[in-house]
Amino acid sequence: MDDTTFAECIKNERKNAGLTQKEFALKSGLGIRFIRDLEQGKESLRLDKVNQALAMFGYRAAPVRSSQ
Repeated sequence: MDDTTFAECIKNERKNAGLTQKEFALKSGLGIRFIRDLEQGKESLRLDKVNQALAMFGYRAAPVRSSQ
């Protein structure tokens, strides 16, 4: 995902799959409110749910060193 945020990645992948937020929520087993919050970049989200959303497109959250 390089410098792409979770929000951008999820939104792009969802759109590429031709899914609405509601369809994505149903397919992933997540709530529509969570999907909206995720795509809007809310900073305090449960990591297990973020990974559940990312897994739909073959991703997972992992520790990455910052480029400082």
